Amino acid sequence: MNYKHLRYFAAVAHEGRLTRAAQRLNLSQSALSTQIRQLEAQLGHELFERRGRTLVLTEAGRVALDYADAIFSAGEELEAVMRAGAGAPRRALRIGALATLSRNFQIDLLAPVLVRGGVEIHLRSGSMGELMAELAAHNLDLVLANQAPLREADSVWTVHTLAEQPVSLVGTPDRVGGTRDLPALLAAHPLIVPSRLSGVRSGFDALMVRLGLRPEILAEVDDMAMVRLMARQGAGLAVAPPIVVRDELASGRLVEAATLHGLTETFCAITLERRFPNPLVAAMLARKPAPAPQEGLAGILSQT
Repeated sequence: MNYKHLRYFAAVAHEGRLTRAAQRLNLSQSALSTQIRQLEAQLGHELFERRGRTLVLTEAGRVALDYADAIFSAGEELEAVMRAGAGAPRRALRIGALATLSRNFQIDLLAPVLVRGGVEIHLRSGSMGELMAELAAHNLDLVLANQAPLREADSVWTVHTLAEQPVSLVGTPDRVGGTRDLPALLAAHPLIVPSRLSGVRSGFDALMVRLGLRPEILAEVDDMAMVRLMARQGAGLAVAPPIVVRDELASGRLVEAATLHGLTETFCAITLERRFPNPLVAAMLARKPAPAPQEGLAGILSQT
């Protein structure tokens, strides 16, 4: 392989435009374009597609850039090793996570990758639309979510169910007291609930209709981190999977007042079929997040 071609390719990939890359490399655009075509011919895949004036990486181009960056990084590390005796090659794993997804769930899922070493993790949060666009553009290896994106006729992604967590009513010990009666709890305390776009909220509303209850809604919150903070402040009882408040349950800062029977939140990973799959994705998909703590569940209500 002509590594000069690889360096030229990496320059174009990072710049996004042939003109800027040619200026940076002090080459003519035609000469640079020729070098890229020669590399594509050698690899047997197109590395770019043109969108307007911008060059966008194909899937093969994203894989090639990962290797190119690793090769150049390894060269820099070689120099560092010779000077200081340290440094090791790293591999990239690009993950998108829905902005509202539980941080505890994410860290559990990342655990096997974090402990293996030699891995460079790129974790980005955003909306479902943003993340799915990045997945389609080969900028992400997988997307973590608690809901499946809307499927269209030409959708080619796969949803992998990773876990289903029960949904509970949680709050501070002072607010919950010794009561485990669901109607009494709902009548006495305001609630912090997911927004109406959430599947959990739909299930909760249906449960309230079945029980003939109309609880006071203090706040509708998408962000699970904010749900946890509001519950810790004693603002009200939160409708949430126990994994969201796992640390607070373990410490006793929050307690489970009741399990909302029949309500679960599904955590999933979304992938696209790749000709060049990242092997680190398989390790994540095989990982089962740790269950929520079970302390204090003896008197939990399972009521329909």
